[in-house]
Amino acid sequence: MASLKQRIFDKAKELGFSAWGVARADAASEAGERLKEWIAEGNHGEMGWMEDRAEQRASPQGLWPEARSVIALAMSYAPPHDPLVLEGVRDRGRISVYAQGADYHKVVKKALKAMGRWLADEAGCQLKVFVDTAPVMEKPLSAAAGIGWQGKHTNLLNREHGSWLFLGVIYTTLDLEPDKPAEFHCGSCTRCIDACPTNAITGPGRLDARRCISYLTIEHAGPIPHEFRSAMGNRIYGCDDCLAVCPWNRFATAAQSNKAFQPRPELVAPQLADLLALDDTGFRELFSGSPIKRIGVNRMIRNCLIAAGNSNDPSLRPAVEQHLTSEDPVVADAARWAIERL
Repeated sequence: MASLKQRIFDKAKELGFSAWGVARADAASEAGERLKEWIAEGNHGEMGWMEDRAEQRASPQGLWPEARSVIALAMSYAPPHDPLVLEGVRDRGRISVYAQGADYHKVVKKALKAMGRWLADEAGCQLKVFVDTAPVMEKPLSAAAGIGWQGKHTNLLNREHGSWLFLGVIYTTLDLEPDKPAEFHCGSCTRCIDACPTNAITGPGRLDARRCISYLTIEHAGPIPHEFRSAMGNRIYGCDDCLAVCPWNRFATAAQSNKAFQPRPELVAPQLADLLALDDTGFRELFSGSPIKRIGVNRMIRNCLIAAGNSNDPSLRPAVEQHLTSEDPVVADAARWAIERL
């Protein structure tokens, strides 16, 4: 088994993963309890799927009783530029680093499936692969497998790759020797907490998704609550602030990043006026192959209207006005707010 484990890690490197580790399937049981408390407090907002499958998410064996080990894998998407460089650039929209390249669901899933096929042939085991869309707690399991630790912003941190990691896991019937869980290395630092524009990080390791700009711009379908609109600035898809300020990222370099995640030039600093002119067809063409595509054109327009309202740029007024009569009441509401601000 020791030899097999080393071959698994060698294969992971060959497939483009940057970090890896193994945990027992019953590891991180305390994370399942924290999840239930978090949901009970309403911190998940409109993400009903978190509540609907909480029992399966709470532990690997809750989803698949036959699981004995968890192979945790991470792929770097370290950016080549400062994610905060567009802060205050009023005519441009800010897209989270992770969404500027290829859709990580597809890239990581492809590598996981290749790993799964190889492992099934090599060891004759049963397994299941997951990346983000299943009821799986990738971050606590990755921490239990020694890949890194969950920082005060709740995201995974690694000494070499910082916070720029996509996570995937493989549940398997193999009994693999677990790795030592990662130790906590945030110390007294609170930069991520202090940097959050909407105070969504309510304490070390505590996140209220209802206040998080990533949640508001991606998962939230209705009008953006007025109390958060100004704080959104020009962020139109996600938010990197709590990650970008982390001191551990000084060790991460774009050279470590999977090439598939290199930013597409048209998504690095898009003009708000151009985005506000998109129809459904144009939206689908621009964001083809991107995780952004799943939010749909109307939600993107809503986000861009909030950014336009925050821009203090009167030249954006014509681009905003065309949405005042939108059939989507959420879009029309954002347009009216933007016009008032402009």
